[in-house]
Formats: sequence, structure tokens, C-alpha cells
Amino acid sequence: MAEQVIKPDLDFVKGVIAAGGDSLKKCYQCATCSVVCNVTPDKNPFPRKEMIWAQWGLKEKFQGNPDVWLCHQCNDCTAYCPRGAKPGEVLGAIRKQTISQYSSPGFLVNLVNNKKFMPFLFILPAILLAVVISATGNLGIPEGEIVFTKFMPVFPIQIVFTLALIFGVGVGIMGMKKFWADMKEANGVTSGDLKGSITGMLTELLSHEKFKECDVSRDRATSHLLVFYSFIALGIATALGVLYIDILHMESPFRFGYGTPIKIFGLVGAVTIIAGTFLMMSNRFKNAEKVGLGSYFEWHPIGLIGVIGVSGTLAWGTRVANMAGLAYPIYFIHLVGVLSLFLYLPFSKLAHIFYRGAALSFNKYSGREAAVQPAAETTAPAAGAGTESAHESEAESGQGEKTRE
Repeated sequence: MAEQVIKPDLDFVKGVIAAGGDSLKKCYQCATCSVVCNVTPDKNPFPRKEMIWAQWGLKEKFQGNPDVWLCHQCNDCTAYCPRGAKPGEVLGAIRKQTISQYSSPGFLVNLVNNKKFMPFLFILPAILLAVVISATGNLGIPEGEIVFTKFMPVFPIQIVFTLALIFGVGVGIMGMKKFWADMKEANGVTSGDLKGSITGMLTELLSHEKFKECDVSRDRATSHLLVFYSFIALGIATALGVLYIDILHMESPFRFGYGTPIKIFGLVGAVTIIAGTFLMMSNRFKNAEKVGLGSYFEWHPIGLIGVIGVSGTLAWGTRVANMAGLAYPIYFIHLVGVLSLFLYLPFSKLAHIFYRGAALSFNKYSGREAAVQPAAETTAPAAGAGTESAHESEAESGQGEKTRE
């Protein structure tokens, strides 16, 4: 056997531990995690090999590794781990580390996901919006009927938020392209059915079928679907707003009755985004004993999306109730939340929109996608248990270790 020199990256290990993977060192490679996972394929199973690489600080192994993103953090592995190593949390921390590799500038990943800097992250967009409103609108409480465009006109909103969205999506797409190139190089793939793989990926995302295969956190499928489709509804409402204002040149389309498309899609989006984030939070508390509450990296986007949904709904409610003293400040908070979402999109956990989508597409594009293991039993496997196919696959790839019977 050829000699292999291992060069551990201790900073990578420390980064994983600091990002929520503090239980990493508890893993003793029993392979229970790969056995109970209903999402991992028989070929190239995870998360056992990722736990090995992370323990040894083999950062280069995660360069172009799609399996980190194929994990949907069902946390079945964490619930059944006999050592409390929490593989689901560790892989989440590894995803944060890989985001910093691909989203530029990388230091923003640590800045966005460090709770010490949370006030700064909201103060920065708040100051930016305050400057824009001072220059174009009315930073105080406008007199008369509550009309949010008197506070901040439509055109400045379009400019600021469009530029922020272009920045966030642009950084995400550039990172995704680097990730795709690394996946092709790492897996020796030169060609495939790109159109078919993207279509398959979109079908999978629209149905959230992989989430439905989870065991312990099966309810996450519903909450994620609600949040996912709420953004689609709000996106449609925004597009219709642009249509009315910029194309049809209607002065106040948002003041139309409740039967208008803008109102319908806006209200549906608001209700579903609040319901989805509430379910996400309640599911985490419900399963806390089995899988833990999660790290700040996990909670940051949930909290931000919740703030956006609640503030948007309250801004509408206080406007209808003619409570100007509350309506305008709440509307400002809503704008700060949305701007933060756009600016920090490729640096937070929400970057999985780009990288998980790319990994799912590549899995189909490269032919790596294989039959999924049978569903796990309701009782935890004994420590050291493993499936024959999982161990054979790891042995073939050079990553497996002899399992202690």
C-alpha cells in the first residue's frame, strides 16, 4: 500500500468546533450515522467519512465534496449516535466552513455567523437606509394618511434593494460556479446531462421529497415547504408591484382591494412565512432532547426570516389601524430585515440555496446518485453496526476503516 502523508489543518478543525461542531471529537467511527441515515446513498455514504476527515483536519477533502450538501440535516444520525457526537450538527458546521471557501470575501461568513456582531449587522443596513430616506423621503413620521411611499419613495427602494439582491445572488452564483468546477475535478467528471440534472434538482426541491425521508425531524419538510413557497408568493407580489408601478404606471397599486393579485400573493406570503418559521422553531424545541437546539449559524436565518414576516404583517396591520407612530418605525424595521437578507444571503446558512442546489444537480449530472438505503429501524442500532454496502463503498474509495465487530 502506498504511503500517504496526512497534513491536518488545525484551524479548520477549530473552525468546525467553533461553528457548532464541538461534539466532533466524541466520534469513535462506529458508522451508526451512515446506517440510520435515510438520505445517504449506498455508494459514497455519509456522514461517517466526513466525520473522519473533520477529526483529522483534512480540509482538502471537502473541496468539491457534494456529500456535505446532500445532507439535509434530518438529525437521525445525531439522535441515534451512541456517543453523542451529533454528526448532523458537525456537518452543519462543516457547511459553514465550506461556504467561507466559496463565498467572497470569506471573512464575511464568520462576521455574519458570529452572534457578537449581530448588532453591527443590523446597524449597517439601518444607517444606509436612514441616509437614503433622509435624502429622498421623510425620516420622521409623515403627517396625514399613512402612505409608506411618503416615508421612502418607490424609486429609491427599487434601486437600493435591487443592487443588494444583485450583490447577494451574484456572490452566490460565483461561489456556486467555483464549487461546481471543484466537484467536477474532484470526482473526475467531464460531461453529463446538465439540463436533465437541473430539471431533476428543481423537481426535488419543489416537492422537498428528501426532507420527507427524514425520521426524527420529519416535520421539517412542512416548515421548509411553507417558507420556500412563501418566498415564491412574495416574489410574485413584488413582480406584480413592478408591473403596476413601472410598466402600467398606476400610482398606488398596493392600496387596491383584497381581491387584487398583489394583495392575494402578499397576504399568502406573509401568512406562510410566519407559519413556517414558527414551525421551524417549535420543531427544534420539540426535538431538542434528541438532537439539541442547534447553533447560532442555524438560528440566524430562522430569526431573520421571522422578523421579516412579523414586521411586514405588523406594518400592514398598524397602517390599516391608522397607527402612524407604530406603522412607520415597524416598516423601517421590515426594510432593514429584507435588506439584511439580501446582503448576507451568500454568507449565511441561506447559501445552501446555491450550494445544495448545485450538489443535488451534480449528483444527477455525474451519475453518482444511487439507490437510497432502506429506512432505519425505529430503535437505535448497536454501536459498531454498519451496512455491508456502506463499508464496501468506503473501503473502495479508500476512506473506510476496518469496523470493530
